[in-house]
Amino acid sequence: MNILVIGDVVGEQGCEFLRRHLPAFKKLKAVDLCIANGENSAPGNGVTSASATHMFGSGVDFITTGNHVFKRKEVYDFLDSRKDIIRPANFYSGNPGRGTGVIDMGSVKVGVINLSGQAFMNAADNPFVCVDRLLNELEDCRIILVDFHAEATSEKRGMGFYLNGRVSAVFGTHTHVQTADEQILSEGTGYITDIGMTGPVDSVLGITPETAFDWLVRGISSPYKVPDTPCMLCGCIFTVDAKTGRCTGAERVCIK
Repeated sequence: MNILVIGDVVGEQGCEFLRRHLPAFKKLKAVDLCIANGENSAPGNGVTSASATHMFGSGVDFITTGNHVFKRKEVYDFLDSRKDIIRPANFYSGNPGRGTGVIDMGSVKVGVINLSGQAFMNAADNPFVCVDRLLNELEDCRIILVDFHAEATSEKRGMGFYLNGRVSAVFGTHTHVQTADEQILSEGTGYITDIGMTGPVDSVLGITPETAFDWLVRGISSPYKVPDTPCMLCGCIFTVDAKTGRCTGAERVCIK
């Protein structure tokens, strides 16, 4: 089974680039399942029902998120009502939405876990302790994928080895910069520290350099502005044995 995971989709520009390129790419690579991080997909940051629906209509089967998921209050009911979009499981339990999801592929069930890191982040619970509990809840899923939305490379690498042999793949999101360390760990878990982003190439993590300068130079927080410049789509394809749940291939993806 070929599972494509796509890095943080940024703004309308990222959504439109996704729509133009994803359908043909899925056919080219014989993709069976597509998961994308959509926490930055709405104009001005966050996610809305409209931006999520746009992603679903473009060929995304399941959406994960991260620390910006609750920025737009209009998405709260959407998170509660849908089972194909999740937020980090180690956020406060009373928050809207859920932290895991199950995709029934017929012959196999695919479990998806969304976690937030603690280093330089605001996760409520320890992600390593949290994931142990979640794996027990998904014991009927032969394939399990983990989107670890975290800042620190060390924390992400640690999660990969912590879950080695226990899940099919661990992929990092949040930093928007794709790493070149895709691999299959010793016990059959696919891993990459960060799958990158889907959005403008000439940007600072998807936003205009000038917007970033407001914070970096002057310490002023400005509304996010996404430049209308050429985009890219970044991610990774994990090939997983549907009978064993073990990862047999990891291919880094970057479409420009």
